[in-house]
Amino acid sequence: MKYTIVEIKGKQYQVKEGEEMEVEKIEGEKGEKITFEKVLLLVDEKKKQIGNPLVKGAKITAEILDQVKGKKIRVATYKAKSRHRRTIGHRSQLTKIKIGKITASR
Repeated sequence: MKYTIVEIKGKQYQVKEGEEMEVEKIEGEKGEKITFEKVLLLVDEKKKQIGNPLVKGAKITAEILDQVKGKKIRVATYKAKSRHRRTIGHRSQLTKIKIGKITASR
C-alpha cells in the first residue's frame, strides 16, 4: 500500500495513486497535467520516508478533471434586543483532480 501526505494550496492531504479528490481551486483547464512537489511523507510497502520538512526528489503528478463549486454554507448573525438579523451564503471554488503517479528518488 503506497500513499503520501502532500501539501496542496496550504492544506495537507493523504493521497493514493488513482484516487479522485476535491481540493481548493487550482488554476488550469480540464485535462491539464499538474505536479505537486511539497511531499511531506511517503509510505511504501517496505519503508517510510519522512520529510524534513519535505521528502527530497518526491513528486506527485495529477490531472485536472473539472472545476466545480462546493456545497453552500450559510452563516447567520443575530444581535439580541436590536432586531438585527443577517444571513450570508458562500460557495467555495473547488478543483476535482485525479492522482496519477507518485515518484520518489531513493
